[in-house]
Amino acid sequence: MNDSSFDEPTSPQARLEALRAEHRDLDDAIARLSEAPAEDELLLRRLKKRKLALKDRITALERALEPDELA
Repeated sequence: MNDSSFDEPTSPQARLEALRAEHRDLDDAIARLSEAPAEDELLLRRLKKRKLALKDRITALERALEPDELA
């Protein structure tokens, strides 16, 4: 049985913090992999794409949480 309530935080603020933490972790992993003598280019590209996708989700969630200043 797969209970999705344990997979993702329920509040938007909690989701935002989880995404930020994952983004930081990916940043650290990318930095370590880049310094490795025999770096894996494919893995590095995949991690960078994942990091970019997370950044897009973070930005979208931040915009949804902020009040619209132009309204």
